[in-house]
Amino acid sequence: MASFDGKVALVTGGARGIGRATALRLASGGAKVAINYRGNAAAAEEAKTLVEKAGGSAAIVQGDVSVEADVARVVKEALAFGGGRIDILVNNAGITRDDLLVRMTSEAWDAVLDLDLRGAFLVTRAAMRPMMKQRYGRIVNVSSVAGVAGNAGQANYAAAKAGLIGFTKTVAREMASRNVTCNAVAPGFVPTDLTNELLDKMKDTILPQIPLGRFGTVEDVANAIAFLASDEASYITGQVLVIDGGMVTA
Repeated sequence: MASFDGKVALVTGGARGIGRATALRLASGGAKVAINYRGNAAAAEEAKTLVEKAGGSAAIVQGDVSVEADVARVVKEALAFGGGRIDILVNNAGITRDDLLVRMTSEAWDAVLDLDLRGAFLVTRAAMRPMMKQRYGRIVNVSSVAGVAGNAGQANYAAAKAGLIGFTKTVAREMASRNVTCNAVAPGFVPTDLTNELLDKMKDTILPQIPLGRFGTVEDVANAIAFLASDEASYITGQVLVIDGGMVTA
């Protein structure tokens, strides 16, 4: 297991699902983890408790990553918790507002692009300065196979996640000279609070498309994020790691 001793991580959307699993995975390797959440305080407290039960150290930083003032405060609080450092940033916060394009409202489009794409831009921009100053950083953005291959009924989500891939590759080029890497993971179908209902309805049609024959787990994704956030991946930047059981490449 990669060691994150002495490292400080900020995980957006860290209260549930992939974010919570990532916070636990990084903490189990020795990282101090700032868990960001927007609205579910109880879930954030539960995530913090789980990290501490596992022997890790965590702080909760509330804020909406699509709101610039909130982001400034979230990063400031994370830096204070980390003694002036943020070594690892995981941009995981995201929402869906699914519908066929012909029925999709402008509000549904804007809500997803604002949180899923603009949020990653705002948090990364705020965290870049301390990373540049310390000449070290690992940024991992949580995209999706929808951003790689598209998905009917998710034009807004697919556009945001595809945009996140382009953003990842650009940040990687801009930050490489400061020893800051930026990569993305693109999970396939992973049961979370966000997707449970959809996957339950569609499992008979989705599972035959997955060569490994099962849905992914949040731990599958967290392990990949941890690798990209580790020093073992120090020569990897600007890449997209697809975690989908072979679905897209099948």
